Amino acid sequence: MKSVSISGSLRENVGKRDAKAQRAQGLVPCVIYGGKQQYQFVVDQRQFKDLIYTPEVKYAQVEFDGKKFNAILQEAQFHPVTDKLLHVDFLEVVENKPITIDIPVKVTGTSPGVLRGGKLAKKVRKLKVRGLLENVPEYIELSINGLEINDSIRVSDVNVPNITVVDNPGKILVSVLTSRNVSEATTEEAAE
Repeated sequence: MKSVSISGSLRENVGKRDAKAQRAQGLVPCVIYGGKQQYQFVVDQRQFKDLIYTPEVKYAQVEFDGKKFNAILQEAQFHPVTDKLLHVDFLEVVENKPITIDIPVKVTGTSPGVLRGGKLAKKVRKLKVRGLLENVPEYIELSINGLEINDSIRVSDVNVPNITVVDNPGKILVSVLTSRNVSEATTEEAAE
């Protein structure tokens, strides 16, 4: 998994008034928790470009006050009207402790069912997995090479080494549906 470096500074005062003043200066109030201690700090909003505004999943190497932490983005809060970043929560990655994170799903290959007129339906974009940070992949690859019409790939079909998939095992990830053209062709063949 790729990483993004983020550097900030500890917050001296914690409160609404202080947070509002920091946001006016282009800084985003942040918190990191999950380790031995919780820290409140601020980061320039431009540093979140490669962490939040991307389809890839990355972990952050957060640095402030001479301390370095590996962390994953737990939550980002945005203004409801302007979509401006208001607050970010980080979960510290503790060594030998598993993390739960959403990983993108990437569909590869060509389905014979789609070639015969079926419609590919990708039901999910991300899949929730649990494992150690060093074992978490950048994405989960699903091959649709064997999917015929009305076939699907479920969560139970996904196998990633050293990772546990947390989502419902019966959940459909990708399926090839019957399109109107295929059903009409099947009806005509049956009539002949």
